[in-house]
Amino acid sequence: LATGPRQNNGIFYEIRTYDIKPAKMKEFLELVSKYFHFRTAHSELVGFWYSELGAMNKVFHIWKYDNFAHRTAVRHALANDKEWQGKFISAALPLVEKQHNEVAYLVPWCQLGKPPKEGGVYEWVTFQMKPGGPALWGEAFQAAVNAHINTGYTRLIGVFHTEYGLLNTVHVLWWNESADHRAAGRHSAHEDARVVAAVRSSVKFLESQKNMLLIPLQCSPLK
Repeated sequence: LATGPRQNNGIFYEIRTYDIKPAKMKEFLELVSKYFHFRTAHSELVGFWYSELGAMNKVFHIWKYDNFAHRTAVRHALANDKEWQGKFISAALPLVEKQHNEVAYLVPWCQLGKPPKEGGVYEWVTFQMKPGGPALWGEAFQAAVNAHINTGYTRLIGVFHTEYGLLNTVHVLWWNESADHRAAGRHSAHEDARVVAAVRSSVKFLESQKNMLLIPLQCSPLK
């Protein structure tokens, strides 16, 4: 995690969340469908989702960058891309109520994964940990994640630790075949002694947590 070992390269992920005006979600998603290829021509999109449960009228996307110079060059190119600015940005901005972004790294014990097939649902879980960083809570958090993986009901896609944004925040992205499959798996996990023990060890470092059920858009590489 951030205060301990990290990747041997500068790769990071920008997590962007947009709150869309409630009456404008359909219009916004139509713009994405028509014009988002102008944006993905400039840098790598990891995933693009809209919220189904846990939040409303939110879209959520993750971008991969080699380093901060790479991001700066991409942002400069986007500002000068007339098709992107004219066809998407000018039409989309009036539909957006709020924007938020974070920069995060994958934790060193996690590689970015993929689902075994298309058509499932994603769960984005945000943990606000106590100040002190991974030196304080990193091992306990990793054990709790691994305990859920070991139950086999869910697939881990990525664990991200913030570098810019609210610090001591960890985001975990899971994939499940369906919302019902996830619900059944969670019920079983709560009765699994391995999960119970790992959660009890990690929760003492936890300030708060929240989750969202996410549906991928057609343009999302993670579907």
